[in-house]
Amino acid sequence: MSKAVRRLRALPLRSRLALLVAAAVAFAVAAVSVSCWFVVRGKLYAEIDDKLDNVRVTLDAIRDTLADCRQTPGDARAFGPPTQVYAELVSADGTYCVFDTSAGAVRVTAADARIAARNPGDTPSFRDGKDSDGKAVRTMTRPLGGGIALVVALPLEDTEGTLNELALLLLAVSGIGVVGAGAAGLAVARAGLRPVDKLTEAVEHVARTEDLTIRIPVEDDSEDEIARLSRSFNSMTSALASSRDLQQQLIADAGHELRTPLTSLRTNIELLTRSEETGRPLPEADRTALLASVKAQMTELAALIGDLQELSRPDTAQHGGLAPVIPFHDAVESALRRARLRGPELTITADVRPWYVRAEPAALERAVVNVLDNAVKFSPAGGTVDVRLDGGVLTVRDHGPGIPENELPYVFDRFWRSPGARALPGSGLGLSIVARTVQQAGGEVTLTPAEGGGTVVTIRLPGAATPPPEAP
Repeated sequence: MSKAVRRLRALPLRSRLALLVAAAVAFAVAAVSVSCWFVVRGKLYAEIDDKLDNVRVTLDAIRDTLADCRQTPGDARAFGPPTQVYAELVSADGTYCVFDTSAGAVRVTAADARIAARNPGDTPSFRDGKDSDGKAVRTMTRPLGGGIALVVALPLEDTEGTLNELALLLLAVSGIGVVGAGAAGLAVARAGLRPVDKLTEAVEHVARTEDLTIRIPVEDDSEDEIARLSRSFNSMTSALASSRDLQQQLIADAGHELRTPLTSLRTNIELLTRSEETGRPLPEADRTALLASVKAQMTELAALIGDLQELSRPDTAQHGGLAPVIPFHDAVESALRRARLRGPELTITADVRPWYVRAEPAALERAVVNVLDNAVKFSPAGGTVDVRLDGGVLTVRDHGPGIPENELPYVFDRFWRSPGARALPGSGLGLSIVARTVQQAGGEVTLTPAEGGGTVVTIRLPGAATPPPEAP
């Protein structure tokens, strides 16, 4: 059995479908054919039983047969037309007498003798039997009273011939039906699996060439499983192509951003090395400035690498289940403490009310810190930064130079920096991290110009003012 299953699984899908269709049709045709044969057989036997039940024997014939009891038909039948009816009498002790006009003698059984002992009004009994020559007959035994029963039979030769011909006909029709069903199943399988063949060719093409631009044509109004699979494949290749493009863009942008600090760092280190090798030390002020520049560049590289790691971190909601429920207001308070240390000359006002959200704690705090860092960076000395969290909406307003309208669509792009901010430290990834974190938490972030100058950053996160009840 296991070998047959393995061989079946080794066949192509269309061949397996054709075999399954042929097997199903064969089973159905066999069931119908067998049922048809038995129904016809029952009808034919019922007609024979009706004929036997309608046979009537006169009382004079019974007396004549009893007076001259013989176990073979008389010679008188040779002078008349041949009869098809077997007729004889059987007694309770098993002896029997054959009518002169009988077609032959029927083999009497013990059951016939028991029926002879019954009352004359009892229901007759029907059975299959044999005559003295071994031919098949259909027999009826009817009790007549007085320990005698009438045995009447008809030959089954014609009936069996009809049933055999019907069996051959049904067998031929079944064979033709099974073969036709197999051919039709193969044709239907080929037609139905043609989209699967196209999908297979597309997958093999992608695996061979890594070409993610291939698409499978799908009819717009088609909603079957194959169409859904094709649409899913097209969506997957589109997502993979977009992801690869973004990855390549990220690598290119990261390489470009890393090139500047690395070049500057290399230049400063080579200058220090040359100074040591030539034995002509740099002036103390120049050396101190050079080391400070190296330190600043290393800090910039570390921040850039940290930002790249944050952007490359997988989406927890997609790979690790639901994020935990955390207090948003605690993340804001922690970010405020860090912002006040970085901008001690600024006035940072805060109105923070409780709000609980589902997000990664470290990522959410980093996003708020990035927003506050930008506010501190672009605020003038002695300026004010207003922070408010109410009903899941966090607003951070600074009083800096603001962002021109034509630059607002690009503020959340990776590595994008406005012309006025390129002289300031930063990698251009801060707001990209903010947008990614807020999106993963199911919220949205916007950046708009503020009235009177400055910028307003608004973060909206779904949640509740009270924490959810703990599971028992």
